[in-house]
Amino acid sequence: MSAQHFEKADKRSGHPQRLADLREAMAAEDLDAFLIPRADAHQGEYVADADARLRWLTGFSGSAGVAIVTADQAAVLVDGRYTVQAKEELDLDHFAPVDFPKTRPADWLEDALADGGRVGFDPWLHTHDEVEKLRARLEDDNIGLIPVENLVDRIWSDRPEPPKGRVRLHDDRLAGASAADKRARIAGELRKAGQVAAVITLADSLSWLLNIRGSDLPCNPVVLGFAVIDEHGAVQVFADPEKFGADIRQALGNEVSIIHPKGFEAALANLSGPVRLDPGSAPEAVFSILQDRDVTIAEADDPLVMAKATKNEAEIEGMRAAHLADGAAMARFLALLDNHAPGDLTEMSVAHKLEEFRREAGILDISFDTISGVGHHAALPHYHASEASDLPLENGKVLLVDSGGQYENGTTDITRTIAVGDVGDAARDAFTRVLQGMIAVSRLRFPQGLSGRDIDAVARAPLWSVGLDYDHGTGHGVGAALCVHEGPARISRVSEVPLQPGMILSNEPGYYREGAFGIRIENLLVVIRAESPDGRDMLGFETITFAPIDRRMIVTDMLSPAERDWLNAYHAQVLDLISPRVDDETRAWLEKATAPV
Repeated sequence: MSAQHFEKADKRSGHPQRLADLREAMAAEDLDAFLIPRADAHQGEYVADADARLRWLTGFSGSAGVAIVTADQAAVLVDGRYTVQAKEELDLDHFAPVDFPKTRPADWLEDALADGGRVGFDPWLHTHDEVEKLRARLEDDNIGLIPVENLVDRIWSDRPEPPKGRVRLHDDRLAGASAADKRARIAGELRKAGQVAAVITLADSLSWLLNIRGSDLPCNPVVLGFAVIDEHGAVQVFADPEKFGADIRQALGNEVSIIHPKGFEAALANLSGPVRLDPGSAPEAVFSILQDRDVTIAEADDPLVMAKATKNEAEIEGMRAAHLADGAAMARFLALLDNHAPGDLTEMSVAHKLEEFRREAGILDISFDTISGVGHHAALPHYHASEASDLPLENGKVLLVDSGGQYENGTTDITRTIAVGDVGDAARDAFTRVLQGMIAVSRLRFPQGLSGRDIDAVARAPLWSVGLDYDHGTGHGVGAALCVHEGPARISRVSEVPLQPGMILSNEPGYYREGAFGIRIENLLVVIRAESPDGRDMLGFETITFAPIDRRMIVTDMLSPAERDWLNAYHAQVLDLISPRVDDETRAWLEKATAPV
């Protein structure tokens, strides 16, 4: 069971020497540049310490980014979530933060290698799509991509061992289907498509398929490993056998083999095609191994992704139950905030206290590192408090807390923005517009076949009406007792995946005024079928997050009657569902916090 950490990165550590060592290794391989992505071979949001190459080399600890090193330059490309963090964590005398996606790796390389050159990369850490797109951009500039052994690993003398977290079973009752049933379902899809096998590289896909959960990573309860499932439903799992106890092996049965990861390449070489492989998530190395042996590759999405995203009733019921437990922890937390003088609490103590309440509610882990920001820190969407930056709560400041838990039966993710004293008209006006957008999505009915890009504007409209906006998506998919950020569906202007009943998405519009305050309100939603008077196939949303929304932040005169009705009905539901789960003192607070507006 991991806990979040708040240590500040030390710019005075050995990063410049590591950079020099890497350049020596590049010169030995006759390389003009080398790519260091944040990703591991499974393309997950979190990476094990053994795979934290970007952090080890540069000091940058964000969840997305890539470094590009040449003989005289070292760029770290990060998106808007991490612009401030990168400047704080990097030694700016040696590493230059670069705005992504304004500048993409190909753009930077074209400028840095104007006369052409050789760019090294580890083919296990880049997807096939990523490599193909980069190669197509660079070939006209006489810049070649050269697959090599990872050079960071070569110079990382005290690299940690790969994780060996114990595997546990995820109860079939919570999964809603046995692993055998899931294997049979996927095998049937392979036979229908004329494919003899599929290679699975995503850790959450592997974990979902076999109804197993792991402890290899913080926050995400996945088992790190690869798998091959054939057209008959037999599965080869390539993961450290020490993770699997005798009880797990017995439960998985004879058609599931556990093989050391060192055997993965040989197993790929022995496959006959067509083999299904996802170019958007599978490493370039897997494609290369199959292509070198003339194995026919059927490029298609990971066959588990949509099955995992469209939850069955048991999974949804587990998520509902997890959110009730989480709602009780949130109520205790919000009551605590109101009952303490602001100066008694800080960003870090707030995060620790909320985690404590969640552990008492039964979490196995947090679902991501808590974002707890006061005042101008709240204006950083992915701010992470450190011992050096920790601010006390202060009257007149907004507190934004984005957090979640991993329960045995479900995964939670909730954001609440709380007024500490009188926060002023500007913050209250913006909060109300964000709330209006969140309510609009919550109430929405829409024709089946629409995707997240069709819905994203609904959340933004109240902000757009006065010339405001936010720079992140409105919502992401959420796993059922799995990863808190799950593909493929999301509510975003770039998402083209049609929403389907059973998908669980976050609904989290926001607004951020640099140097002043930040606002985000987030609930999780289940996509459900909705009624239509003329028989159309319509969908809607069921809200499964239950925690009060701070009424002190709302300009009630700005709300329409329908918006007031939604808010009052939501708060009545919060009181009804959560009050039996909390102590008398919290219940009394909850009654006031959910009073009608």
